[in-house]
Amino acid sequence: MSDFHPNQDLDLSFLYEIADGSDEFIADSIGLFLEQTPQLLSTISNAIYAQDWATAASASHKLKPNLGFFGMPISQATIQEVELACKAGGENPTEIIEKFTQVKNTVEANLIELQKIKTEKEANL
Repeated sequence: MSDFHPNQDLDLSFLYEIADGSDEFIADSIGLFLEQTPQLLSTISNAIYAQDWATAASASHKLKPNLGFFGMPISQATIQEVELACKAGGENPTEIIEKFTQVKNTVEANLIELQKIKTEKEANL
């Protein structure tokens, strides 16, 4: 299986490098991401629609390094823009919603791919 999925903004080369061949480390790391990420996406979504900019900014800030760790630089940069726009008070909610939706769609597609990789790695244990 290829570690890089350019159409999905997913490059797991860093994860594979630090895992040093450990399928257990990869599976556990992906498992943690699979647990945390849907909740963070939900928190951000709910906060944006409630115009709770502080909560949206905080949850975006928490999601950002995870996206970087899992090789999603495009989504990481976009969620940074969402975070900054929310910190600025949500002056353009339509733009925030559009950018967040882009990240959410990409990340959700990657969650499916990551679940497949996790299952494969667990089968090797």
